[in-house]
Amino acid sequence: MKQGKHGRMKRRGHLGTKVIIVAMSGILIAGPVASIAPEGLGQWLAPQASAATASQLKLKSQSILTSGAKRLDYSFTTTRSNKSVKTDVHVIEVDLTNPYVSLDTISGKSGSVGQRNNILNMTKESGAIGGINGDVFIMSNSEGAPLGAQVQNGVLTSTPSRLSGMYAFSLTKDRQPVIDSYTFTGTVTASNGNTFNLEGINKSAYFGETDGITYSHSNMIYIYTSAWGGAERPKNSATKPTEALVIDGIVTEISVETAITTAIPENGYILRAGQGDAAKFIRENLKVGEAVTADYALRSKTKGVNVEPSTFSMLIGGHTLLVDNGAASAFSRDIAGVSGNSYTSRSGIGYSKDGTKVYLITAEKSGSNTGLSLKELQQVMVQLGVHKGLNLDGGGSTTMTERPLGSTSVQLAHSTQESSQRAVSNGIGVFTNAPQGSLKGMMVRGSNVMLLGQNVTYGVSAYDTYYNPMSVDASAQTWTSSAAIGTFSGNVFTATKIGKTQLTVKSGDVTANYDVEVIGQEQIASMKINASAGMLSPGSTLQVPITVKLKNGSTYNLTGDSFVWEFIGFDGEYKNGAISVGELEKDATTGYAIARYDGYGTTVPFVKGEQASVIEDFETARYAITSQVTPAETTKGTVKIVTDLPEQKSGKALQIGYDFTQGTGTRASYAVLGNGLTLSGSPSSLTMDVYSDTSNNWVRAEIVDAAGKTHLLDVAKELNWTGWKNVKVDLAGVAFPAKLKRIYVVTLGQADVEKLPVGSIAIDNLTLRTATAVKEPARASIVMTAGSTKATVNGKALTLEAAPLIQQGSTYVPLRFVTEAMGAEVLYDDKTRRVTVLRGSQMLEMTIGKKDYTLNGVRYTSDVAPFTKNGRTLIPIRLFSEKLGFKVKYEDKLRQITID
Repeated sequence: MKQGKHGRMKRRGHLGTKVIIVAMSGILIAGPVASIAPEGLGQWLAPQASAATASQLKLKSQSILTSGAKRLDYSFTTTRSNKSVKTDVHVIEVDLTNPYVSLDTISGKSGSVGQRNNILNMTKESGAIGGINGDVFIMSNSEGAPLGAQVQNGVLTSTPSRLSGMYAFSLTKDRQPVIDSYTFTGTVTASNGNTFNLEGINKSAYFGETDGITYSHSNMIYIYTSAWGGAERPKNSATKPTEALVIDGIVTEISVETAITTAIPENGYILRAGQGDAAKFIRENLKVGEAVTADYALRSKTKGVNVEPSTFSMLIGGHTLLVDNGAASAFSRDIAGVSGNSYTSRSGIGYSKDGTKVYLITAEKSGSNTGLSLKELQQVMVQLGVHKGLNLDGGGSTTMTERPLGSTSVQLAHSTQESSQRAVSNGIGVFTNAPQGSLKGMMVRGSNVMLLGQNVTYGVSAYDTYYNPMSVDASAQTWTSSAAIGTFSGNVFTATKIGKTQLTVKSGDVTANYDVEVIGQEQIASMKINASAGMLSPGSTLQVPITVKLKNGSTYNLTGDSFVWEFIGFDGEYKNGAISVGELEKDATTGYAIARYDGYGTTVPFVKGEQASVIEDFETARYAITSQVTPAETTKGTVKIVTDLPEQKSGKALQIGYDFTQGTGTRASYAVLGNGLTLSGSPSSLTMDVYSDTSNNWVRAEIVDAAGKTHLLDVAKELNWTGWKNVKVDLAGVAFPAKLKRIYVVTLGQADVEKLPVGSIAIDNLTLRTATAVKEPARASIVMTAGSTKATVNGKALTLEAAPLIQQGSTYVPLRFVTEAMGAEVLYDDKTRRVTVLRGSQMLEMTIGKKDYTLNGVRYTSDVAPFTKNGRTLIPIRLFSEKLGFKVKYEDKLRQITID
């Protein structure tokens, strides 16, 4: 690093060695001081590795990231304690002979040292198209500077700590991979010729290994450059800093026993001394306005020679050596500190024998993946063809990122061990400098499963001859379908028939195919209308979102637009996601809205009457109501209980004030209702009185349901009335019990409708409304005899049109007689031979001759199928006992069947 004509930081000299306590991916390395050990050691204790038999590494898939880099996914299988286990292994293979791909160290926040960041952020901030985590670091220190050396973009930004057996990976300027172990040597020379050892560059505090060496920064001089991002230089140093700011090789500022507050410029650095002789050297030898030089070098421990950092394009520290000369090596450092014999996530790096390939390697411990011991990681490397390889930080730090082929964004390549990303010190990024090429390939984006009547917009991810993403104008794309099960309008496909097709998009000479299936009812496992019972009164409405689950486990949340609707007991209409109730049938007390997809049905009942429960009228203060605004920098808001609004129905109401005059875009003023108002039971709606200021702003409510899902529901799309109005918030899709967390006024800053920027509204009489419970019809006691048409209902004798019978060990009873005697309604579709039984809140559907049936939209399979005899339908009696909840008793001697 050059710092002016007289301040050049040369590379020479020699330093001793030290030892530290360090956490590597949350696992403790043994040492004398607990204060810088990682937190929560117990949670990182993993099962110890036992003897393993022969292992196998099998390639599962591969894809190209960019010209010169590809991702390969393997499955590693082995046997531990006579049990076969597997772990997914992921590799980014980089071809160093390809001039368009390169590797570099990615570091901290915005490329800094001493500000930990997760690898996905580092990848994005650096412009890399993929990467993995890198060096080990001290987890108990939030700075987390790497323990090893770091060369980033050809600049040495951190130096190795004094540890034994720690190796590093590097690339020389002529793209040769090197794995070696380094120490650091340096000297500071004052203008009077006096010198002092330079201990390192941009380092966090640590403990030493060598006898007589205590804390790393005690009586030592370090350089801190503009790359240092830590809040202190450094944290927990146990010393008072004496510092000198050097700009272009000239001392410009000296501070004794307190840190310099001046920001370090790119053409400067700070010499930081930690008390003792080091601080004395700065006090007595450096003067403002005088020159100072810093000379330093990396020194190879294995070769015993100095190495110019400028010969590297990148370098990153690691842990123990794993592979040498294509075989598992002895560990260069004790692996107990990184739980090397335990099974956990692992990261590593290595290169091929000819030096043309670099392998970035991660192994998962998540889901069914069991992780690896370090000996198993050695096996993986050897089977990959690694000539020389080393261990990187693992456990919760293990992370791989990638930009998938054709994509413009970077993402996680696989799950992390902790289901979240750990902030780490640095990583290794994969970069491309390829020029823009011509279109080489496309991949179709969009759903591969559709419903009848559904419209799906398809797109393409395209890549050029260097396998980098490129855009393809929509006007240059031609879309076709191989089968006549739908139609295209531009890139929007509308499904009109059930079946399979292959969609094809063409742009110039490049085409891409995509298999799509329009599903039929045979693939449905369940179908549910996510709403409580509706109100059976003319003019009432009910939102009816629908969830469809397929047999393969896929779940789709849909509107009712893809369904055919039937209405029983009332004239109804489906429109814009809701059922509207029209004229009622005479004497109807219960109605049903049945949604059908390809004949598969589910229902929601409608009943007369409702229950209303006031949950808040603001008359009594029971919890804190606070104001919240977004964005906080420009928006103002207030909340208060008021008593003086015109035509106020009750004594008190909640007023929400807002001031949106500053800023642009979305702005909101919230009333935070303590920890949330509890919404219990199965309400269909929440009503409230709203006092409008005629501002045309938007009012919403935030509800968190029992599943933890947040619902942002409309109270009023526009405040376009004057004074009080009772409004209804539909609660369809909310899982109860739920919490009403906030009510707020919001503006999107749209110019098409004039909205007042300052005002206030009021809320009062929050009321949950629940439809009256669906009443179960009265049950009768039915007695029949197999083979006989004689029966009794509640003791009254009747003659059946079809006798019950026993066939192949199963008892069948006449459907219509039994269900109608139990107060049910029976419908029959002659075309599909579908029988529908509606009783209370239940809907049972069967098809003559088929064993599959549904109850309330859930598919089941019976041992036997219903059938017809002499024009009458007979069904297995088990359906009554198991699904409709009737009690069934059979007396074998009399062949008598009792249902009640």
